[in-house]
Amino acid sequence: MPPRKQTPKRGPAQAESSKKPPETKEDFEEELKILADQAKEETFSNWATQQGIVYVKAAALIALMAVYANVSLLTLSPVYGQIAATRLHQRVIWTALFIGWGGNVFLNRALPVKTIALLPLVAAYIPMAQYFLFLFSETFGAKLGPAITEALTLFPLAVLSTACLADVLEDADLSKLPKSIAGSAPGLGSYAFFKLIEGQSMHQLIAQIGKSVFQTRIGLELVLASAYNVMARSKLLVWAIPALFHAAFYNTHLMTPMATSSLNSTLHARGWSLVDRQESTTGYISVLNNHQDGFRVMRCDHSLLGGEWTKFPRKIVAEPIYSVFTQLEAVRLVEIPNKTPDSEAKALNIGLGIGTTPSALIAHGIDTTIVEIDPVVYDFAKKYFGLPSNHTAVIQDAISWSQSKKDDLREHYDYIVHDVFTGGAEPIPLFTEEFLAGLRHMLKPNGVIAINYAGDFTLPPLGIVMNTIKEVFPTCRIFREGEPPSAETIEETGRDFDNVIVFCTKTGEKVTFRKPAEADYLDSLARRAYLLPKHEVDESAFSATAVDAGILRVNETEKLAKWHDQSALGHWAVMRTVIPSYIWQNW
Repeated sequence: MPPRKQTPKRGPAQAESSKKPPETKEDFEEELKILADQAKEETFSNWATQQGIVYVKAAALIALMAVYANVSLLTLSPVYGQIAATRLHQRVIWTALFIGWGGNVFLNRALPVKTIALLPLVAAYIPMAQYFLFLFSETFGAKLGPAITEALTLFPLAVLSTACLADVLEDADLSKLPKSIAGSAPGLGSYAFFKLIEGQSMHQLIAQIGKSVFQTRIGLELVLASAYNVMARSKLLVWAIPALFHAAFYNTHLMTPMATSSLNSTLHARGWSLVDRQESTTGYISVLNNHQDGFRVMRCDHSLLGGEWTKFPRKIVAEPIYSVFTQLEAVRLVEIPNKTPDSEAKALNIGLGIGTTPSALIAHGIDTTIVEIDPVVYDFAKKYFGLPSNHTAVIQDAISWSQSKKDDLREHYDYIVHDVFTGGAEPIPLFTEEFLAGLRHMLKPNGVIAINYAGDFTLPPLGIVMNTIKEVFPTCRIFREGEPPSAETIEETGRDFDNVIVFCTKTGEKVTFRKPAEADYLDSLARRAYLLPKHEVDESAFSATAVDAGILRVNETEKLAKWHDQSALGHWAVMRTVIPSYIWQNW
């Protein structure tokens, strides 16, 4: 028996409609209106879907470009330093945005393939291009090196991304906007969204960096290249195989055991070895051994946090290779009334480095609190530089910590050591009158503070900081780490960069040092030679332009910020004389 044909059941409205077709003019017009409304609804749905796709594509292109711009900056910092990397970064971005936005039609005509098809290919080759360009960092110099590197890596990617964005937004329907606004809305809106993502993503990148291999500098670049591939699948991606092969097996900047082993093979041939490395909140942190001269150092990006001799046996404490950290220990030698015995004294050390000064304070039996912002620096100091465990550690930025503890720690410390990582330019908030006044608040009436500031005597910032310190602590003596260079040397190099150590008290009496006893040296050759500061600095040594500049306050930080670039370039040059170039550029 053949199957019965199924017929759909009719609803009441359908039945009524079939029974009563439109007979009057009014019925016919009503039916036409219903059909028109249905067509209108379908048209709006299609329009909304199409426009949604347009804006999602545009948002994805902008977001990827903004994140990559930040990752590019992070990748430059181990070779050039954070400040040198940012000097011309925005100019590279602005130029790329301008050319890409205005040249999208030209690119569509000139290129043999769609513009968007090139994005994954360019993104894949950036890590490889950076690797080879970093080898020429000494030739390029810190002044132009970052811009040259980004001009050959980030710039092409930003131009193509912006051109693709312009292509996508040509399908955006802005007919409901006034003509005076519709013409500029896509460009202005895109730029505003770009800046928003750029700012927000940098905070997230820094907070998450180093937690996995894909959250490192090169790892992020590979992740972003994959994201571009998802957006624009193309047969051209087969040409990216050499770049991916290089990243996997030859790029020593990738934080994998294989890359680290490969880097060590290169370094061993030159008498160095990489002990450990990790990317962290303040930068790229690594510990290196020099086997020829027998010392170990810790670096953060393009600056040194400290070092110690490995060729001399550690007795009570290690032998530091930089005398400035030993001279800071002279804070104990300042003569003050009613001095507290070391066994009862309390010290605050802001900024850790490898832990030279706090290790000595602890060895003298002083109850020491260490405030360090970077957890990796703290871990490496304990693991590779023998930082003792009998201390109080605060892994937090010093400003928020001091503000939260200002009432609990009033006149609490006998000694305060202020030794923050500068990296070529001062962390401005830690040298303001307000922050230093907070430290004064924590210092006992007969307490002593030692402040280390790395700066250039030929530039105003050093003088401004000294003005600020003396405003808060009127009784001070100022020393530099080493002998001042000759006038000819300053004229030749254009700088006089050195560590400046300031010892201050609250008593109002002249700062004097007692003669060191044998126990003060901690059985250390370096301390026997450098514990007492020798090179006192007269106020006339500071830049004359700083005399009228006043002091540094929270709302006047531009006084120092405007000198960051010049100071950082000088610091970069100094670092290249302290450690060989191949160490900096190979990470």
